[in-house]
Amino acid sequence: MKPTTPGAVWKRRMSHWALCLGLLPGALAAQPVSRVTVHVKDGDLEGVVSGDGLVRTFKGIPYAAPPVGKLRWQPPQPVEPWTGVRDASAYGPRAMQVHLWDDMFFHDSGPSEDCLYLNLWMPEKPATAKLPVMVWIYGGGFVAGGTSEARQDGGNLCKKGVLVVSMGYRLGAFGFLALPGLTAASPHHASGNYGLLDMVAALHWVHDNIATFGGDPDNVTIFGESAGSFSVSILMASPLAQGLFQRAIGESGAMFGRTLPARSLAEAEASGAKFMQEKLGSASVEALRTKSAQEIMDATAKAPIGSFGLCVDGWFLPSSCTEIYTAGTQSHVPLLAGWNLDEDGYEDLLGQDPPTLSNYRTHVEERFGDKADAFLKVYPATNDAEARRAAADFGSDKFIGYSAWKWIDLQAATGGSPVYRYKFEELMPKPAGAPVGWTPKAYHSCEIEFVFRVLGSKALPFEPRHHQVSELMASYWTNFAKTGNPNGPGLPIWPRYSPRDGYEVMHLSAQPSVAPDLQRGRYEFLDANGMGKN
Repeated sequence: MKPTTPGAVWKRRMSHWALCLGLLPGALAAQPVSRVTVHVKDGDLEGVVSGDGLVRTFKGIPYAAPPVGKLRWQPPQPVEPWTGVRDASAYGPRAMQVHLWDDMFFHDSGPSEDCLYLNLWMPEKPATAKLPVMVWIYGGGFVAGGTSEARQDGGNLCKKGVLVVSMGYRLGAFGFLALPGLTAASPHHASGNYGLLDMVAALHWVHDNIATFGGDPDNVTIFGESAGSFSVSILMASPLAQGLFQRAIGESGAMFGRTLPARSLAEAEASGAKFMQEKLGSASVEALRTKSAQEIMDATAKAPIGSFGLCVDGWFLPSSCTEIYTAGTQSHVPLLAGWNLDEDGYEDLLGQDPPTLSNYRTHVEERFGDKADAFLKVYPATNDAEARRAAADFGSDKFIGYSAWKWIDLQAATGGSPVYRYKFEELMPKPAGAPVGWTPKAYHSCEIEFVFRVLGSKALPFEPRHHQVSELMASYWTNFAKTGNPNGPGLPIWPRYSPRDGYEVMHLSAQPSVAPDLQRGRYEFLDANGMGKN
């Protein structure tokens, strides 16, 4: 049986996402009827006030200089201050990328190498209020994504009494190319990880400017989904980001598995040089900087996901995340993290074979050999339905669950701060035109619109129970941002994740419940059998 690559896993999820087309960009908020001006350290910004008067929005704010020309493959540089009033009513361009996933609908001017902009949503309150700040990091495998998606609009979430920020960052070869020449020219003897350095620059902008908007620079929560969640786990590990945030939320992913592995700097340099030499005829930094952004994009567009990935560069990331968290040198901040019930399907294990009990056992024996019996103890099945579920659970754990579990477990052991773990289990409603045999799932990324209180951004027949779950999650998330504890009046009690209490997990659905982690054996099996790598 051919091994499943990370790229194949991401592509397989498109079958879920393709059913959720039809985002409704006009469904989120009333049209702006007035404007508002705010002064930040680089100049004046003119944002907009929503028609209901409840939200002020500032979009397309530059937080670093355009990373073009000589600044391509350089750490982000300071913004050139501007004169006059800068319009902040429209999203800045998203990072260079090609279309990969059918669930991404952007409302910006298009991809550009000039992409280092952020957006801000704040409730209509006096500027002297010190509001908690939530900084969102979008997902997309570090090769796609942007801030202008309707499902990530912060207008409704900010009404919960927080200030919401989202930032663009460099992707693919533009954000993560390592080369010997780049390393040699760096005063830190590092290259790659430019997209992560962008995130640090955005957090510095927040620290320096957020009080102007009524935000508290000493109460910042970073949160993200998929690659955004991976980023949260890495920012917690990096010494360059320590002190720039006080809480962290991760939705579906962390740097502790094989989905998006971090290579050594030497491996990343060799891979980058080989690729550029083969595709563009040179690995010279000077020659590559003369290429247009589109030439770079065309050359790298068909590269497998992870070709330009994160690396242990000795500067942003001095050692692997596993080593940093094991040593307890990561940021000691409260963490709320978890993943979804159906992060992936049974195909990772079974391929194209029907999900029968017989096929399940055959594939388990082929893949795990003398460890098959141990595998079947933690992923048991006695009939076809159970085999389908068990195979899907393994696929979900391999793709996302294990890495998130390892992150949560290490932070609970060495992070010196409260940890809260969840499992999102609310099944998405049946879309119009669903194929025969469609089954409801809580698939990868589907929780985003619940967190942001924007179920109206997606053309699905959501029911009152879905809106109840959205309100529950938005309350938990914003309570955590305010205090480091998700609990609050009228909400089911969410206990801390602790071995003393059986590693309790909050199961998020229309009937939320808390239970000890009865599936810990799965992750311990995967941990003992080489699933961890970062």
